[in-house]
Amino acid sequence: MAQEHTQSGYNIHWRRNLAVCFAGSFSTLIAMTLLLPFLPLYVEQLGAQGHAAIVQWSGIAYGATFFAAALVAPLWGRLGDRYGRKVMLVRASFGMAICMSLTGMVETVWQLVLLRLLIGFAGGYSSGSTILVAMQTPKERSGWALGVLSAGITAGSLVGPLLGGALPPLIGIRTTFLLSGGVIFLAFLATTFLIKETPRPKPANAASTAKPKSGWSQIPDKRPVVAMLTTGMLLAFATMSIEPIITVYVQQLIEDQSRVTMVAGVVMSAAALGTILSASWLGKLADRIGHWNVVVGALAVSALLLIPQAFVTNGWQLIGLRFLMGLALGGLLPCITSVIRHNIPDGVGGNVLGLAISAQYVGQVAGPLAGGFVGGHFGMPAVFLGTSALMAGGAVYNWIVQSRRTRHMALEASEPRQTTPAPRGSQPT
Repeated sequence: MAQEHTQSGYNIHWRRNLAVCFAGSFSTLIAMTLLLPFLPLYVEQLGAQGHAAIVQWSGIAYGATFFAAALVAPLWGRLGDRYGRKVMLVRASFGMAICMSLTGMVETVWQLVLLRLLIGFAGGYSSGSTILVAMQTPKERSGWALGVLSAGITAGSLVGPLLGGALPPLIGIRTTFLLSGGVIFLAFLATTFLIKETPRPKPANAASTAKPKSGWSQIPDKRPVVAMLTTGMLLAFATMSIEPIITVYVQQLIEDQSRVTMVAGVVMSAAALGTILSASWLGKLADRIGHWNVVVGALAVSALLLIPQAFVTNGWQLIGLRFLMGLALGGLLPCITSVIRHNIPDGVGGNVLGLAISAQYVGQVAGPLAGGFVGGHFGMPAVFLGTSALMAGGAVYNWIVQSRRTRHMALEASEPRQTTPAPRGSQPT
């Protein structure tokens, strides 16, 4: 029975694996985002002097993890294809537990930045979970499963800063880091003992002696994969381009300046809450009507919702629109992953999905830079309108690629020489 499920492309333990990955990603993301509220205070304790130096070092320390993770995500994906994806999750959780604990013991800002880099190099639990769930879940359930996992990741990112604001006054900053390391270590134990991965089939002798082809060269039709890599980077870019200006924008919208940080926090949380609520539902809808249709629709709706955000007159209008945008975008990342999963061979899934994760990290780094520049030189509304144009362009691009591929597959199916049915999962998603 296990061999039968291996050949059909999914793991009989996929539901338990999903539950462990959900819990592990949720707890790991909480631990990773705890530091956001108190990072400038910690940088100041470590010796940075002056407002400019504190802000600069905080940005470097925070961005170092994303920079390192973007560099190594394809490598970890390729190694996961070769040695197993559970091994990558065990490695990531153990490495992050050690590095996070050591972060609470640093004495200088340079040591903090170094450990943040090491967390990025060693980490990647949530991205590794995405690859494992995508590759070992039945294709017809992949949208729902990835939606559930995405909700857990987003929820962890939402709860983390809230706990990060509450814990340091109670137990101290350094103890908070040690507690974070302990939480990640629990994820390491759960991953080690509870996740069951289908054994990889051993290659034939003839095949094992031949030089293996690169993952990219094994993809029969690269257009869907290129479209999803571009869309993932666009989504991260568009989302993060607005983050740096929200507090300043809220400051212009409300009269009581003492409420600026509170309203800005609610604005940031509203989109995440919408994503949590809609991710699994949109994933299930995508399994039924096609993942690519949901991608195009989500991009188009988000482009429309960004336009009124440029012209709001109070903070509550912005909160409502950001919540609606979170609802629209909730299923986008699961659908991007599902489209890639449906269009690549099983043996190179980790490699290609690692590229997709790297593309998203590039968007996360470039988005805040572009948003801050446009907002500073052309005004806050220009950021929302420019991002709207990007999302609309992404919707049109995906619609064009999907339409051309659908026509191409229809022509191939009508050719008389095709006598065998297309493999499962080859239909356009």
